[in-house]
Order: sequence, then C-alpha cells, then structure tokens
Amino acid sequence: MLKFKVLGTLEVLQDGRHCTPTPPKVLRVLAVLLLRANRVVPVETLIEELWGGGGDEVARTAITTTQTYIYQLRKLIGMRCSGSAEEILLTKWPGYLLRVPEGALDVENFDQLVARGRTELNEGRPGDAAETLRHALGLWTDSPLANVPQGRILASYAASLEEQRMRALELRIQADSQLGRHSELIAELRALVAEHPFNEWLHGQLIKALHQVGRRSEALRAYQSVRSTLHRELGLEPSAQLQRLQHEVLVNGHRETASVPPRQPAGRGGRGRTIN
Repeated sequence: MLKFKVLGTLEVLQDGRHCTPTPPKVLRVLAVLLLRANRVVPVETLIEELWGGGGDEVARTAITTTQTYIYQLRKLIGMRCSGSAEEILLTKWPGYLLRVPEGALDVENFDQLVARGRTELNEGRPGDAAETLRHALGLWTDSPLANVPQGRILASYAASLEEQRMRALELRIQADSQLGRHSELIAELRALVAEHPFNEWLHGQLIKALHQVGRRSEALRAYQSVRSTLHRELGLEPSAQLQRLQHEVLVNGHRETASVPPRQPAGRGGRGRTIN
C-alpha cells in the first residue's frame, strides 16, 4: 500500500520501500497534490506554485511544462510503486487529482488524532487525551515538507501545518497539566518559551507548573522574564491573563493557581494573546 508523508521530509513509500521523486519541481507538484489530496488541483494553482504566476511569456509555456511534470510523476509512480499511475493521479478538469486512500497520508491521520484528543479532553479524560495527542505529535519528524523547495502556496500550507502542530502541543500540555504532571512539564516548557518567546500561553503554563511544584520564586522570575521580553521587544505589557496568574502566585502560596486556557490559533509569529 502506498503511504505518503509530509510532516517532515516528503516521502512516498510502497510497503516500506522508498519511491519518492527526486526532481525538485516534480516534488513540488507532488507536495501541492498531497496537501489537497482527493480534491482537484487546478493547473493554475500548480503554475502559481512553480513560477509565481509569471507574465505572458511564462503562461505560454507553463501549461505544457506542468503537463510534463505530471507525466514524469506518473512515470515515477508507475516504475517505483505498484498499481496503475493513471488510477492514482487522475486528470480532472480544470487540473489533476491525486487519489489517496484513507490512512495513507500522515497529515490526515494527524488531524483525526488531534480531533479525537480534543474530544477526550473536553469529556474530562485527560489521560486518554494525552496519549492520543502524543501519538499525533509523534507523526512529525521535522518541519513540514522539509526537503521541498517552497513557493507561495506551499509556504502558506507549511505555516498552517506548523500552527496546527503548536495547537496540538498546547492541548497535550493542557492534558498533562490536568494529570498533575507539573514537574515533568517544566523542562519542556522552558525549551518551548525559549523557542517561542512571544507565546504568552506557554509562559503561563511554565509559571503555573513552577508554582504547582513549590518553586514560587522561580515562577515569579519566569513572569518577570516574559514581562521584560515583551516590553523590550514589542513595547507591551503582559496580557491580563498573565498578570492575573502572577497575582495568584503572589497571594496564594502553594494553592492551585488560576487556569490559563489554551489560546486560539494565531498567525505565524503572532503573540497568541487571545484566550478561549
């Protein structure tokens, strides 16, 4: 059975055997088709990804060149993978459709697992949710499409996938927090806030975890650290939610701090201040 991976290096596998195309533009065509699997991708979309639209001169040759890449992709699938290439990669007006069976594309499996984990968390089953979300995040091996040159369309898809990955990570952290795994979370959260210094939700989870294990002074230092970063880099004060969390640490001793719910997905590079 064919398997496709995009959550890291783009790979095509047939019964565990690699049959991934190597020509860069053929790989880009495959990436666009995979990210719109089982839907028709217009020829114009492929042209936009490969040449950025271009002018009249590009337009005169782009359709023929795109057809050549499709032919090469079918040939590679036919040579390296079992089954008929024509049955996998179909010509359908106004473009092409890549037929991907259920369970054969890692990003679709990821989406299903995250949806299940979110439901389990909402139903008050954090243990099941944490396990499901770990499985989902385990499908990632690198940045999405790590080996594929990216034009505007693929870059947009990749940014969206990174945001989905972050959202799944936040849900898993929330589940672990509900299970009382505060000590286990601290090292991971320190690494995450270093990687995402403007993500206030992650900072809030670090402050909360430190406080829950009795490291109150470190929790307050963590608040001062994010406050300094926001003020120095953006000229902003911490969100109201973070300020309330600091107040809870100051006045509540070792009692449970106020919950900081996960953020709504923000644009890439956003601060993520909006709270559910």
